[in-house]
Amino acid sequence: MSERKVLNKYYPPDFDPAKIPKLKLPKDRQYVVRLMAPFNMRCKTCGEYIYKGKKFNARKETVQNEVYLGLPIFRFYIKCTRCLAEITFKTDPENTDYTMEHGATRNFQAEKLLEEEEKRLQKEREEEELNNPMKVLENRTKDSKLEMEVLENLQELKELNQRQANVDFEAMLKQYKELEEEQRRKEQEEDEQEMKAMLEQAQNRRLLVDSDSDEEKPRPNPTAQTKPTDILREDPQPQSKKPRTESWERSVGKLSTRAQLAGLVAPRKQKPDPALENGMETPGSTGSTGSLPAAAAATSSLGLLGAYSDSEDSA
Repeated sequence: MSERKVLNKYYPPDFDPAKIPKLKLPKDRQYVVRLMAPFNMRCKTCGEYIYKGKKFNARKETVQNEVYLGLPIFRFYIKCTRCLAEITFKTDPENTDYTMEHGATRNFQAEKLLEEEEKRLQKEREEEELNNPMKVLENRTKDSKLEMEVLENLQELKELNQRQANVDFEAMLKQYKELEEEQRRKEQEEDEQEMKAMLEQAQNRRLLVDSDSDEEKPRPNPTAQTKPTDILREDPQPQSKKPRTESWERSVGKLSTRAQLAGLVAPRKQKPDPALENGMETPGSTGSTGSLPAAAAATSSLGLLGAYSDSEDSA
């Protein structure tokens, strides 16, 4: 089976290329080539924009009687993508560019025009320097000043770049983090101080309230009468233990103490005995005259009730 894409052809041993007849082709013949638009252009017929880089199947021919330094100049024919009008342009080896010839106008020629203006100014300057030596000196001084300004600007840019290169971004970030931590620490200390001040204020207020409540408590009356059962105690020192109070006594209060009933109950006046007035004793009396009021007070019902309620055994 033979190759599908054959690149080498078979030449017989008696092959002579000089015997092959040459075709007589015209000099202005055209070739179909595939190319891209070399610049932006606009069709004169329909106003369609054709941008740089758009592909066309163009016809190529050699321009007759136009040569630049032995280099031939070629002309290309393309058709507008909208109205199929013919557009032609040719090469410009002198300016290493293309020249619009027919059918469209070239857009965005600012760079080309700027280059042409620079070339024109350069030619005028050269002509002036040839004829005027003072102009040469002026142009040299202007060029030297311009060069000095350019060098100064370049030095400033170098210094700016060196300043930016010397900046240590890691150190800056580290310093910023340290500042943040210090600020956070200060805020925590301030919060703690505020909490301590609030706690001290609350404690002082509680102490003031406790002291006020202690001052409001009733103080013991040293002139109060002693209990009848105190004489039975062996310990002469008074006990510091407070008597237990019942719940009903807290709500209703005591009504059996002698100090509270002293102002409410009037003592009963006893009639004087005529025998005592005469200095004579009754046959039934065994005690002295001073024991009669105490016995009368002891036998009264209110005294017995007070003695019962004030005793520790009742608690």
